[in-house]
Amino acid sequence: MNKNSIGIFDSGVGGTSIWKEINALLPNENTLYLADSKHAPYGSKGKDAIIDLSIKNTEYLLNQNCKIIVVACNTATTNAIDYLRAQYKIPFIGIEPAIKPAALQTKTNAIGILATKGTLSSALFSKTAGIFSKSVHIIEQVGEGIVDLIETGKLDSPEMRSLLKIYLNPPMITANIDHLVLGCTHYPYLMPLLLDILPNHVKIIDSGEAVARQTKAILQQNNLLNTSTSLAKNRFLTNGNPETMNTLLNQKFNIEIADF
Repeated sequence: MNKNSIGIFDSGVGGTSIWKEINALLPNENTLYLADSKHAPYGSKGKDAIIDLSIKNTEYLLNQNCKIIVVACNTATTNAIDYLRAQYKIPFIGIEPAIKPAALQTKTNAIGILATKGTLSSALFSKTAGIFSKSVHIIEQVGEGIVDLIETGKLDSPEMRSLLKIYLNPPMITANIDHLVLGCTHYPYLMPLLLDILPNHVKIIDSGEAVARQTKAILQQNNLLNTSTSLAKNRFLTNGNPETMNTLLNQKFNIEIADF
C-alpha cells in the first residue's frame, strides 16, 4: 500500500493549492487529484448535498486504491468529514480555516475571514469561531462568486478585482484587521490581488502548509510513507473544462477528463 496514491478531492481546481504544498513536502508520494468542477461551488449547497458529493468523490478515490484521502475543500471538511471518517476505515485529512493562529497573533484584535457560505454556516466553523470571538472581533465575509470566476479562468480579471474590493473594503479594512484568513482552497490563488488591495500590515493566512504537514504525520503514524525513490506519478482528473487547471499547474501535467 505504501506506493498507492494520496487521494485529493475538491469542488474544482482550488485544491491544487493544497496539492502543491503536499507535493513540495512529499515529492516521492504518488497523488491522484479529483476536481469536481461539474458541481462547483460546494459552498452554495446544503449539508446533505455536500455529504453526497463527498461520498461520490471518496468512492471514486477508493476504487483507485488511494491509501489516504485529503478533503481539499473547506466546505466539504466542515460539513462531511465526520460522516466520512465514521463510514470508511481509510485516514482522512481535513481542512479548516486557520482562525486559531490569526486570533492568537492579532495585535489589533480584529481578523477577517473570507470563505464560502457553506463553510461559514457550518457547525464546525461556528464552534471554532465561538472559542475566539469573545476576545477577538471576527469579520466574516462570504466570497460569493469568487469560485465561479476562478473556475471559468477569470482569476486575474476586472470582475474579480471589483468583487474583492467590495468584500474587503469597507468591512474588513475599516475594522482594522491585521490578519485575513482564507477559508477556501481556491483563494490562495488570489494572493497577488489581495496583497495589492489590502494594507501592507495585513498578514494573509491559509491552511496549505499545515495540511501538508498533517498528511505526512498521518502517513508516518500508519506506516504508509512511500519509501521509493522513483519518480512520483501525479494524476489530475476533472469532470469539467481542463483549461483552468492546466493554467494553474503551469501546463506541466496531462489533465484527464473523467465522468464522476
